[in-house]
Amino acid sequence: MAEGQRRQTAAVLAAGLVICAGATGCSGGGAAAQDARAATDPVQTLRQAPDALREAGSAQARTSMEMATGGTRVTIRGEGGYDFRRQRGRLTVVLPQDPTGTPEHQPITELLAPGALFMKNRGAGVPADKWVRVETATLSDGNLVTGGATDPYAAAEVLRGTRTADFVGDTQVAGVAVRHYRGTADLALAARSASASDAAALRAAAKGFATAEVPFDVYLDDQGRVRKLRQRFAFVNGRRENTVAVFATTLLYAFGTPVNVTLPEAKDIYTGRIAAP
Repeated sequence: MAEGQRRQTAAVLAAGLVICAGATGCSGGGAAAQDARAATDPVQTLRQAPDALREAGSAQARTSMEMATGGTRVTIRGEGGYDFRRQRGRLTVVLPQDPTGTPEHQPITELLAPGALFMKNRGAGVPADKWVRVETATLSDGNLVTGGATDPYAAAEVLRGTRTADFVGDTQVAGVAVRHYRGTADLALAARSASASDAAALRAAAKGFATAEVPFDVYLDDQGRVRKLRQRFAFVNGRRENTVAVFATTLLYAFGTPVNVTLPEAKDIYTGRIAAP
């Protein structure tokens, strides 16, 4: 792929850069009963998964966002921590390298907060010491793909819209015993059950994506917490008028690790014109 085309692809994946122009398991009979419920009523089990994350309090997170275009798969990766009770997180997002292996952009720092996304090292005319703030409810995808990383709690809240799901079987994720489910969620349904801060964003996504249906694979530990979640979002490529699939993966681990996120003050937020990359 030519360098220019690859840059265009990375910009589509991180669309916000353009728009801003230790598990502890149950044992004995309790675990057996939980497994039985999981197998017989996977839809209800998955709809409750976000509540298990809030109970856990916080976790470390790794994210990836992939899109195949022109025979090449482009991946944006993120890493950081998330506080599920305050719905705040901090991720360092790394954009793809250019064809020569040289980074095209220094890592972007993203702060996730209820109703807002903050980005630093935005580039394209934004001063290095300033943040860019985006209202997630104003984005056509509700920030599920805009920033190049899906907000971990928003990703889990999509599961509240689970319509169909099957229990695939027991497996492991990073050495932790988990239960694997596969199903489809509906963004509009998820919005009706989501927290107030995520409901507006999910409603926007239900209207803005090519389809409100989100196929997924999710892996829950014995406490019902999401350990891995892979979702397929579909949006319309405006230039080619065809549907493009974006695969977002969220990995959660080290539950209970303290996560402190301080949001920028008003004086540190850039309010000028933002050029397209």
